[in-house]
Amino acid sequence: GNQKATHSENSQGKKSQHAEEAIFYMNCRAAYLTVLKSSLENIKSKEQLSLVLQQAGRNPSQKTIKKYWTSQTTSLNFDDFCAILKKEKPATKNELLKAFGKIDTEKAGYISHDELCQILTTRGDKMTWEEVSSITKQADFNCNGKLDYNKFCELYLSTSEQCCKAARDRLEMDPRLRQQHFGNQTANSSGGITLSKPSPRVSRKTDHKLPKGIYNSYFLCDSRAPSRPSSAQSSKASTSTTITVGASSSSRNTKLIIEPDTMKEWQRAQSKGCFYLEENGEILSHRYRLHLPQRSAVCVTIKPFHIPQAEAKSCQWLSVDTALFILKENETQENLQLVSFTELQNKEMFGWRGELGSGVYCLLPFTTGCRLRKGKTQITGEAKLVWRDEDGELALTKEFRAALLDIFETIDLDGNGLLSLEEYNFFELRTSGEKCDQEAWAVCKENFEMKKNELTRQGFLDLNLMEANDRDGDPWDLWVTLLSLGYNKALEMTEACPFVIDICAERCKPRIKAISLEAGGSQLSRAVCSSVVNTGEAKVLDGSGNIFIYTSRSGSRVTSVIENKSENKVIIHVNNEQSKNCLNNRGLTVFAVEVAPKSMMVSQHVMALNEQEEWIYSCVHSLV
Repeated sequence: GNQKATHSENSQGKKSQHAEEAIFYMNCRAAYLTVLKSSLENIKSKEQLSLVLQQAGRNPSQKTIKKYWTSQTTSLNFDDFCAILKKEKPATKNELLKAFGKIDTEKAGYISHDELCQILTTRGDKMTWEEVSSITKQADFNCNGKLDYNKFCELYLSTSEQCCKAARDRLEMDPRLRQQHFGNQTANSSGGITLSKPSPRVSRKTDHKLPKGIYNSYFLCDSRAPSRPSSAQSSKASTSTTITVGASSSSRNTKLIIEPDTMKEWQRAQSKGCFYLEENGEILSHRYRLHLPQRSAVCVTIKPFHIPQAEAKSCQWLSVDTALFILKENETQENLQLVSFTELQNKEMFGWRGELGSGVYCLLPFTTGCRLRKGKTQITGEAKLVWRDEDGELALTKEFRAALLDIFETIDLDGNGLLSLEEYNFFELRTSGEKCDQEAWAVCKENFEMKKNELTRQGFLDLNLMEANDRDGDPWDLWVTLLSLGYNKALEMTEACPFVIDICAERCKPRIKAISLEAGGSQLSRAVCSSVVNTGEAKVLDGSGNIFIYTSRSGSRVTSVIENKSENKVIIHVNNEQSKNCLNNRGLTVFAVEVAPKSMMVSQHVMALNEQEEWIYSCVHSLV
């Protein structure tokens, strides 16, 4: 009964998160289409960016605009806009009151118009006297030359919500606008935005100055936002694909068992690794080099790593899908040839079995991003990391010690219970962006427990305790480390997925070594596309002989790839409205992608929202 209740709660939680994401993207589209004709039309100026952000209930300062519209920016597409909205949260009443409170030093609850004019025309994003006059004329609630800023904040927030509601209502009322419900994600969009990713140890403090955008967002909601109904896009060619998957069938044992008893005598090599989710949704992971001394039958598997100490905890990463692409290395290290990938599935394990020639191979771990994604769960409170004993000495809390031991298990790539300098440097690169050299490692050896020149678990704990002591108990640096490793403030790993790779070879001893920690890049994109083209069903868009849609199901996921063989770029409209119990990596039910001439790109990855129920992938690709 408890298991059923827990399963029901998890299912409801996933559905709730899915619903919240749908509402978020609906609000994004509503704001975007209030200013632009179509979701396929790009933002072409700073002024347009500011206006469309206001329609989404934001209040951007010039500093914010310059952060996303740099000297190199020529345009931003719909997906760039959505990414900005995820980072720029709406101002809260407390934040606004705090900004006003810095002006009202006597805490009277009022600000004189003269004082307000002086500040708004000389500080921050300077306003003109005419702009300030518009505020004072409409916002003088006391009619005595003073601004009741508490009431002003309430009216500001309610008007901001009215702006968003007006945009949503326009979207719902106009059938032509409703047909524009799609984004514009491209594989390599030119002129698009690259969201800045702060170094894990760089402070992300919020500026609490009084924003200039009060005037723009509050008073010009209707007068500055043109409502321009757009014509519906006509589809020149289209094709549809439907795949129905039974409840839990995606994770049942495959016909070809990945690890049969006959492999017990085979020689093995193993390495752990981890997927890390970045602020902008990008996923990083370890990459590996595999060396086979001679030709041999091999078996390669990858699966989420069960951390021994975390068995009793809620391990969200265990539901994350994994895959491994095997590429043959060459002298130039460019355009590596895809040899195979792990398409067999046995529960959470994905594997491949075949024969490989002697030589060196590149192993690229992969996850679709369907389940490893930014969550909406609000964390109340913050776990305590350190405490002081009776003598006033700092110590690690029980909860923090447990988290550190879990981290140790994850970064101990070879699983020998010790951290080599190489393993420790992957940890340092992720958390600080720097490496520890031999000299610094020698200092560690003098101060912390080591065996065979490798750091022990106790040494790792003591190293973190020293960091807390260096800041006199301030846990800020410790939190930066935890957050960069995918932990939230409740010490739950929610934005990372540790995994383990196993290599078995019949005739020789395989060797596997982690060589880098980086994002997938073009090599992984090519490998994913090639795997779908080689194994998937190909359909040509009716009426267009140059556009092909490849769809492949591999275990618990479905992936579609678009190939454009024409000499011109094309825009493909993707509609998943008939799919049931599904989620995809893009977070949009209906969207569009731009495909460059003579190229191919992933359209989407799709998985079941609830694997205990039947799910239906039903997608229509149309040429716009």
